[in-house]
Amino acid sequence: MAFSSCLCHFSIPHKLQRNQTAPFGHGSNSSVLSRQQYFLEGSRVITSPNLPKTLLQRRSSRVSASWLASCEVVKSVFPLGTIAVLPFYVFMVVAPKAKLTQKMMESNIPYIVFGLLYSYLLYLSWTPDTLQLLFPSNTSWIPELAGIAKMFSREITLASAWIHLLIIDLFAARQVYHDGLQNDIETRHSIPMILLCCPIGLVTHLVTKKLYSLRESYLVLVIIGRWQIFHGIS
Repeated sequence: MAFSSCLCHFSIPHKLQRNQTAPFGHGSNSSVLSRQQYFLEGSRVITSPNLPKTLLQRRSSRVSASWLASCEVVKSVFPLGTIAVLPFYVFMVVAPKAKLTQKMMESNIPYIVFGLLYSYLLYLSWTPDTLQLLFPSNTSWIPELAGIAKMFSREITLASAWIHLLIIDLFAARQVYHDGLQNDIETRHSIPMILLCCPIGLVTHLVTKKLYSLRESYLVLVIIGRWQIFHGIS
């Protein structure tokens, strides 16, 4: 019996009789989903259910819609994020001692807004292979350049990294700005450098601060020298 069933399974297809069974499933889609039954000389073979084209089209449309939404977010976030931080730099350079500038730089609202935006972009850019790209080696937790380059080739990931840089640069500029006010140090040349290249801007501020301290020491020495000369003559 089993031998004859095997022979019938590999025989000419006209011996197979196709029968559509009653629809299965629930709801309005039950009339669409069906399973196919084939009878092989007394043996019944049930194939896998046929997925309707409408469901596949719905899934593909959902994926494409979410992808388009992510692309729209990236196209909007990149220029808006860059423009949003510029007023803070302009006020720190043009009017560093103005009360409006001081209130702006004391507020934490920009960092909260940028932090939430960065978290949202990070959520959109996160994929199952993100950790694998960051840490490809199982024995070492050191990221590799090739994996990072592949990860940042995605626009949504690059947009999240750009917002991350804008937050860090603005925070560093605020620290330099407050340090300049407290110690009466010129910062109008260091703050734009932080916007362009944060490490170079920080080094510029440290060098400026050192020069100011040397100038103060030199002025103190000059005053002491003149005082000694004046009392020596008198």
